Amino acid sequence: MTACAPNPDQQCPDLHAAYLEYLRQTGRGNVSYERASRAFFRRWPAPERWTAEPLAVRLAANSATRPLITFLMLHGGLRPGYDYLLERKLSSIWREVTDSPIGADLDRFMTGAAELGFTARVRFATGSQVPARLLIQAGRRLEELTLADLAEFTTACTDRQDRTGKGHHHYLAAVSNAQRVLFHLGIVDELPRSGGPVPFEQRLAEVRAPIRETMIAYLERKRATCQPKTVSAIATRLKHFGVFLAQTDPALDSISSLERRKHIEPYLTSLVDAVNSKNDELITVADRSRRVLAVMGFLTDITEWGWAEAPARKLVFRDDNPKLPQVLPRYLPVDADRRLAEVLRDRPGNELAACALRLQRACGLRIGELLDLELDCVHEVPGHGSWLKIPLGKLETERMVPLDEEILDLIDQIIDLRSHGRPMPHPRYRRPAQFLFTHLGRRLGQQAVRAELHRAAQEAGLGHITSHQLRHTYATALVNAGVSLQALMALLGHASAEMSLRYGRLFDTTVRAEYERALDLAKQQARIPATGRISLPLADITGGAGWKDTPLIKSRMSGGFCLRAPAQGACTYANICEHCPSFHAKPSSLPILAAQRVDAEALAQDAENRGWITEAERHRRLITRLDNLISEAQTG
Repeated sequence: MTACAPNPDQQCPDLHAAYLEYLRQTGRGNVSYERASRAFFRRWPAPERWTAEPLAVRLAANSATRPLITFLMLHGGLRPGYDYLLERKLSSIWREVTDSPIGADLDRFMTGAAELGFTARVRFATGSQVPARLLIQAGRRLEELTLADLAEFTTACTDRQDRTGKGHHHYLAAVSNAQRVLFHLGIVDELPRSGGPVPFEQRLAEVRAPIRETMIAYLERKRATCQPKTVSAIATRLKHFGVFLAQTDPALDSISSLERRKHIEPYLTSLVDAVNSKNDELITVADRSRRVLAVMGFLTDITEWGWAEAPARKLVFRDDNPKLPQVLPRYLPVDADRRLAEVLRDRPGNELAACALRLQRACGLRIGELLDLELDCVHEVPGHGSWLKIPLGKLETERMVPLDEEILDLIDQIIDLRSHGRPMPHPRYRRPAQFLFTHLGRRLGQQAVRAELHRAAQEAGLGHITSHQLRHTYATALVNAGVSLQALMALLGHASAEMSLRYGRLFDTTVRAEYERALDLAKQQARIPATGRISLPLADITGGAGWKDTPLIKSRMSGGFCLRAPAQGACTYANICEHCPSFHAKPSSLPILAAQRVDAEALAQDAENRGWITEAERHRRLITRLDNLISEAQTG
């Protein structure tokens, strides 16, 4: 049914009669409704005239007139304006919309929302808050709605908040949900914007204008060669420097006027007491270093580029960067790792996020790599099993990680849990991609994963845990199992051996063996009586191995041998007698000297194999000296 022609001097009997018939069919007719409808049409013979009235007049309709207005919106094509629609509660529309022209469109929207995993409560709230109002006001079918319609509705929500002071957060959330559903239905081509970096002009608003302009120009230039997240991080650190300059020297109007003593050194000193705005604690040494490096890079780059704003001399030096502590990776102990895994598996809060954390722990992924996994990330290699293809991450490298049946089952579970829908733009390539972790029509966010980890850690009785500790735990477990350095680098995606060697330092078997040997010796010595002498079996010193094969510094002497830990270094007095000019050998000593020479050869080769070049050279010098002694004994 369509509205009558907008003739202000003529009533619309078709609409009036249709309304009275509607009341009769639905059993809602009464004298009050009939009187209210006659009064309405007498005042506004063409209902479109009513929409031109001020909002106060439109809202003044009493409870007997509002059913007529709802009927006209659903069946008569009446467009009352978003200002009116936002003031009306449309929760009752679900019982009246079934036979209306927009009923089928709302059903389609609700079905699409259900397929994305929205709960019934969220579906009905979103449906009545946004698409129902859009369909009424736009006067078009669902597939004809556009991003401009959503933008107009959003503007109306903002206007309502400015006019009445009533919050509009719930409406904006519903607009975001509605746009996601419309995207996956193929009606609009853009997902709602969620977060993202704040524009440079806004982020650097507290920096004085001349300095801010130079910093923004620099950041725009860096966008050509750096990842967006890198540029965003530089912007945050330059902001700290710019705000400091604005506070300490408000008259400074150019980076070229910076002075070492007046600006740079006070800034470096201020970093010692700088506070993190998120937790009100002092910033870490690593954060101090990052801020210094950002300023150093900024000044160095604009100088090399020949910018007029560049300082005349170098102002920040290598020694200005604080030395970083060499900390070991923070892995979870075995019992904590087991308790956390149990909670994530058996008592998840957000089931999809819990599965994401389990996959991160099983494959040693960074959180960005985890959430960038695509649906086709599992690859079957004939004769070599299943592998997980990990996309480009922090170091711009791809890699493959082997999978077992347990991890494959976990990925199958994730595929069952994820929300299905239209491919979404890849943040790196902008091509459409089906991501492994999707929830309610959008990609699973890092915040949701971290929130689930925090919840699970609390339930498991653990302290604060970061998602990156799961990666550390994965690497530590591999080191404990004896994985090679090359394999560890490949599995973690490390670009240098130094990065992987951090995990090797956790469990150095050579250090452990030497420590236990020395400890056993110390305990034996502690049990010797004051007048007694130590007499240890050879196995107690060498751990059961031949003394020449132990990973120790060894010296062979004519009357025995010496064993020392590498940390102790070579003995200053080893073989001192053999090298002494006063030392002479008799023919009867030839068998002993020959045996000593054979051992020295073996020890030199052993030292070379272990990379102890200085120690090998010491044995070679002894061999030369023994050759001379043997020659003298033979001629004597």
